[in-house]
Amino acid sequence: MIQLLTDAWPTLWPILAAIAIILAVVPFLGLYMTFIERKIAAYVQDRVGPNRVGPFGLFQAVADGIKIFLKEQIIPDHVYTVLYFIAPTFSLMTAMFALVVMPFGPVATDYKEGFRFIVAPGIDIGILMMVAISSLSAYGIIVGGWASNNKYSVYGAIRSCAQFISYEIPLGLSLLGVIAITGSLNIEKIVAVQSASLLDWNVFWQPLALLVFFTSALAETNRLPFDLPECEQELVGGFHTEYSGIKFVLFFLAEYTHIVTVSFLTVLLFFGGWHFPGLPGPSGASLVVLLLGLLVLLIKVSLVVGLIMLLRWALPRFRFDQLMGLAWKGLIPLALANLVGVAVVLTLGLPKHLLLITAALPVAAAYYSAAKFNQTVSTESSLRAGLARKQAVSYE
Repeated sequence: MIQLLTDAWPTLWPILAAIAIILAVVPFLGLYMTFIERKIAAYVQDRVGPNRVGPFGLFQAVADGIKIFLKEQIIPDHVYTVLYFIAPTFSLMTAMFALVVMPFGPVATDYKEGFRFIVAPGIDIGILMMVAISSLSAYGIIVGGWASNNKYSVYGAIRSCAQFISYEIPLGLSLLGVIAITGSLNIEKIVAVQSASLLDWNVFWQPLALLVFFTSALAETNRLPFDLPECEQELVGGFHTEYSGIKFVLFFLAEYTHIVTVSFLTVLLFFGGWHFPGLPGPSGASLVVLLLGLLVLLIKVSLVVGLIMLLRWALPRFRFDQLMGLAWKGLIPLALANLVGVAVVLTLGLPKHLLLITAALPVAAAYYSAAKFNQTVSTESSLRAGLARKQAVSYE
């Protein structure tokens, strides 16, 4: 056994080091993402935000974490106890496990001995594995809502089920164009294809796929304007109404982990990952170059995370019928149109940047939807006015 571990150690220690980094950083990141989000909310709402605990309020997240751990663990007597405890754990486990194939720093496609910024490099079905694992997080919400034995929680779980089923379809379709031209499901290879120049970043020839992917991924994270499973105004707290203390925090740590995953995927698939004009690739690079690549990747991811947080405080929540309509009547047709465009370009051997034309499709769809909405409002106003005239009573 000892000899086996000794022989496997050169391969094993980089994996253990990457796992240790993820397990150490993600919970700490979750704490401070709540602090950053409160600051962004304060900025949007013209407030100050947390500023009392520590310099500039930087220790507020630590104080909140300590408070949560010391809270009394209340277990309602009407819940299904085993599933009630399993649900938040399952949500966090699936969110963390999806990071196994996610490069969180520069990774070369020609793998060598030593540490790499990824737990499992060279997985040829990396995207498929990540999407499949991430989709399992819906079970945590569904089981948590059902195990709570509470009508509000059950409604939230049902909404979550419908939302995940609907938005998984455009999410997968949006990735097919990138996969088709790259010819690989390996995330590292997709990033390497974008390394030639700035114009080779996928965002410059797949803008429609980026829009569909980002919108669908935002719905997968249950963030505003897609937070129907926990709609406070209608469902008290939705699927987590009966949860408190550390169990409640596990659900939201899973949500913030999903935000990080979505942000990394967006950058890796569409914005060149760790590549930047003038910066060498990771193959045979020095430590300084690798650290610069890591810095570039983290800056890009931070910008996407900031955008996701800003959207939460800038957009109103959809009604449930609007949520379903956006997926089935909007995103799925747009994703199919993008896929057809990619097929035409590949079949005829045309330049892939012709697909920039597809960026006009969502604009046209928005104008069409606005025109239909205005027509509906005008018709309803005319009907109300006519009905009011008929019901008017003359006192002359």
